[in-house]
Amino acid sequence: MNPFSVVAGKIPFRIACGALLSCGFALFAGPRPGAAAEPELSLNAAVALALTTAPLIEARDAGIAAAAEEVARAASLPDPVLAFGVQNLPIAGADAYSLNAESMTMRSLGLTQALPSRAKRDARRGSALALQAEADATRATTVLDTRQAVASAWIALWAAERERVLLAELREQAQLAVAASKARLGGGAGTASDALTARTAELELDNQLDDAEASVEQARAGLARWIADAANRQPAPAPDFSQLPHTQADLLEQLDRQASLQVWDARESAADAALAMANSEKRPDWSIGAGIAKRGAGDSNVIWLQVGIGLPVFSANRQDRGISARRSDLQAIRAAREDARRSAEESLRKSSALWSALGRKVTRFREAILPLARDRSTTALAAYSGGGELSAWLDAQRDEITARIEYARLLADWGQTWAALAWLLPEEGAR
Repeated sequence: MNPFSVVAGKIPFRIACGALLSCGFALFAGPRPGAAAEPELSLNAAVALALTTAPLIEARDAGIAAAAEEVARAASLPDPVLAFGVQNLPIAGADAYSLNAESMTMRSLGLTQALPSRAKRDARRGSALALQAEADATRATTVLDTRQAVASAWIALWAAERERVLLAELREQAQLAVAASKARLGGGAGTASDALTARTAELELDNQLDDAEASVEQARAGLARWIADAANRQPAPAPDFSQLPHTQADLLEQLDRQASLQVWDARESAADAALAMANSEKRPDWSIGAGIAKRGAGDSNVIWLQVGIGLPVFSANRQDRGISARRSDLQAIRAAREDARRSAEESLRKSSALWSALGRKVTRFREAILPLARDRSTTALAAYSGGGELSAWLDAQRDEITARIEYARLLADWGQTWAALAWLLPEEGAR
């Protein structure tokens, strides 16, 4: 038996023929006009299709590529500096601005290369690697968010279709009530008020059906945001919402594998790299330069060579303060990570409890509440056909409509909670 079908109780003989089509709840709607040849769209197929076209995932891939380029250049030496100029140029007297009149005047050309400390270059590379890891984790989070958003949209459409079908099944009985009221009126046993009331109840059901149809189209628009025209396909049977791929104990044990928590690994690594960079500022940077200077006619040319070294001699108010600031940043990241972990554990426990409760309620509706509501309205209509009061059927029909709508919406909530738990962890081998 399908886990989402409902078996109705026995139907009284007087309206057995008329109620035959509504003796059970079908799971799926009939094919939409013009879409009979289209294959049904499963939940997994919708998610897979969305992941191939999601712009945000493409953006995350570009971010990963950019981070990889940063890693490749992070530890490189800075570009050399080419310098040229004039020294000892007279600016007064008869020889003003002459390059050859004064023997001290020199035209020079040189090249200087800065040599940052190895610790600083390693720290830069570590920072770039941390940013690359954060880009990977951000992509994994985006994939997970996309999967869950598409699953939510698909389940919303599936549940809206269920609600429409459940309400459509009641039209047969409403039509029988109208026919019965007219028959009693024609036979002199009924009243015009009953006939009008029965017709009003039928029209009110049509209003409910219009609302359900609008909900279907709204849900379809939500799914089309992810998969475009493929959302016009009929939803396939839903997964078994009573089974999860991981137990709560497994999910708690693998809590840190959640994509939202993996981002904190990268953030902590980035904070570690920033602290290493701050520490490296206490290591002096070197530079080396060489050049040639051309003197006036009759004088020999000269070369020059120089080595420079940074002097971090005032570290108490510069480097030490930077180190202290980066250390505080690291502590803040670790504290925020622990808070995020506790929040994730709380959310997991709450979702697990809600999923279990919703499953029990769905079972109770499917196995007891809906069949009882069906039997009650069927019996009340049979009683009215036999000379009873119409009000009993009106109350029963109203309660059955409410029960079917609540059941469909319970299915939606149950499915949404199931999806949030079933796809809480990244797929094995996923980027």
